[in-house]
Amino acid sequence: MTTLPRPITELSADEARRIALRAQGFLGAPDRRSGVRGVLRHLGAVQLDTISVLARSHELIPYARLGAVGRRTVEEAYWKSASQPPHAFEYWSHAACILPVEEWPHFAFRRRAYRGRPHWHHDLPDGVYEQVIKQLRAEGPLTATELGGAKRTSEWWDWSGTKVAVERALMYGEVVCVERRGWKRVYDLAERAIPEALLHDELDDAECLRRLVGLAGQSLGVGTRADIADYHRLKAEQVDAVIADSGLVPVTVEGWSKPAWADPAALATAPRGRHRTTLLSPFDSLIWERARTERIFGFTHRLEAYVPKPKRVYGYFAMPVLAGGRLVGRVDPAREGRTLVAKQVTLEGRKAVPAVAQALVEAAGWVDCTNVRVERVDAPELREALTLELARVLV
Repeated sequence: MTTLPRPITELSADEARRIALRAQGFLGAPDRRSGVRGVLRHLGAVQLDTISVLARSHELIPYARLGAVGRRTVEEAYWKSASQPPHAFEYWSHAACILPVEEWPHFAFRRRAYRGRPHWHHDLPDGVYEQVIKQLRAEGPLTATELGGAKRTSEWWDWSGTKVAVERALMYGEVVCVERRGWKRVYDLAERAIPEALLHDELDDAECLRRLVGLAGQSLGVGTRADIADYHRLKAEQVDAVIADSGLVPVTVEGWSKPAWADPAALATAPRGRHRTTLLSPFDSLIWERARTERIFGFTHRLEAYVPKPKRVYGYFAMPVLAGGRLVGRVDPAREGRTLVAKQVTLEGRKAVPAVAQALVEAAGWVDCTNVRVERVDAPELREALTLELARVLV
């Protein structure tokens, strides 16, 4: 068992919360000059998901921090274009994530681990892997369908041999997803998609892990070992092996039962500035880990998209509402033409009404809706207040 150094800093629960908010880009003036790419580099990972309600999660992440940034701008900021060098790649981190391209060398430990598990849960016919590589080399970027088929049957999980091969090549680092086309991955050889100076697996596991642990600490501001491990889905023992040399410093946080570590830069100045009011994707890195969200915000939340409808409490894609550095409610949204529909709204008291109305109206404008309709409010006595506030803000 690793012996932790004596903590050098004591933080109140409120200080830790504000440090976390600033580290995630929700406290203080947003860096608009660096835009979406700056958000990606600041967070270190932006999670991808197939669900699209207002927008897909990877679009919601920069929106939540920067405001109504153009959705096409978001896509162009992530994916490789013919006129610009690549600045991101897609790989397995917290889940399937978009990652800054300069971190490619630091995921060598994971590529090596995947190569050490060659069967990867799927049988692969002889020669299929080699054929996929050969076809990409000859024809350039292709989807799995263009390579020969993504599925054997209509079942979503029943991948063809070609799909298995190209996904295996992606995990091994021989292939990269260079863009999404209709949500399908477009694959190309890593040797074409990753800058030559970065295209190597020379870093040993310890150096990779030190970097990712340090980056996780910076992106979180302050976190427990479990928080830091979860950010890039590392094992606890991997964090323990390198955290003393990661650049993070040990701290104690009021009310936290476990030791914590912080980014020293986050401790150097008190977190101050304007708080962002916004809807959050359930896959936002501010709240993607439930235990941390409960510890920092006293807010219990889970994605109910995969919960049977009769058992849902807050809705299919309930989005927490952030305001004043607190989570003040939830909205389960939908769109009908030019109307943003709040299918279900949950408010943490009357004080949350103005913030929820503001978040709804801003989100509506972002997705080109001109109206907001509320269908259900969990506290019926607040429905009128919310409707009036929406009418006021929409004017």
